[in-house]
Amino acid sequence: MSIDERPPHEAQDSARFVQDLQSDGPRREVIGRWFLKPVGKRPTLRKYLIDLWGRRHFIWADSRARAFSAGRGMILGNAWLILQPLLNGAIYFLIFGLLLQTSRGIDRFVGYLIIGVFLFQFTARSLMSGATAITGSRAMIRGFTFPRASLPIAVILREALNMLPVIGTMMLLIVLIPSPDAADMSPPHAEITWRWLLFPLVFALHTIFNAGVAFFAARIVAQIPDFRHLFQFVRRLWFYGSAVMFTFDRFVSNPTILTILSLNPVFLVLDMTRDLLLYGTTPNLRSWLALSAWATAAAALGFIFFWRAEERYGRE
Repeated sequence: MSIDERPPHEAQDSARFVQDLQSDGPRREVIGRWFLKPVGKRPTLRKYLIDLWGRRHFIWADSRARAFSAGRGMILGNAWLILQPLLNGAIYFLIFGLLLQTSRGIDRFVGYLIIGVFLFQFTARSLMSGATAITGSRAMIRGFTFPRASLPIAVILREALNMLPVIGTMMLLIVLIPSPDAADMSPPHAEITWRWLLFPLVFALHTIFNAGVAFFAARIVAQIPDFRHLFQFVRRLWFYGSAVMFTFDRFVSNPTILTILSLNPVFLVLDMTRDLLLYGTTPNLRSWLALSAWATAAAALGFIFFWRAEERYGRE
């Protein structure tokens, strides 16, 4: 493009630059406005989304490469992905099911507990892995220019891939393991029905919600590293507040508090999954709408919250 074809302000800068170079007087350095672009400036949300889509192959390759890597260097390797929730479930069954008798009144308690422990692990790992998505990748952030949101997204994809064998094991266990407390008129374990086909929808909403959790955790810990330790307590409180191993109505009688507890998104995931896989019933429309609202709001707000600090990531 010639000088005359540039916008007026750029043409004037170019003419002044050339004139200064050709003059006999002292040389002055004049830099046109088109020569420099701000580095690290936060792009618009639209451009950010376009850039993020352009990195989709990197995100997928990174998440796939790091999937099933948690057990590297251990004798049992990736078997710990399944053994850890199994052992946790066994401990909770002994303490809460046998000693504290929280299993009373819960049909097919073994399957109830297995679903709770296995699926809560997905949210717990998403929270803790998302918290270190930025702080654990500072070298990459400082060395390359790319949308930082690709890091927590890759974390969620990695955790979703890690969940695939866990979910397969969970389904196998609830079908094969009988519940000793099952009623005489009900089957001792889960039966495979057409409602199992709806579970991938619940898992997809669960994944989208966890992405929002990872976005929030990533920015918070990037700015205040101490929150990484506080999230340990958040995870524990969330665990006991999601009816993983007992029902709310056994300990809470206030209807307002019960309503609030039942709107917990992780409880919704567990409750809907138990209906579909364990009890052979279809979750009501209210549960579908509530979980969809949680997933959409968490992902959208978490993404915007993360994007607004794009310029700060990687700085000391």
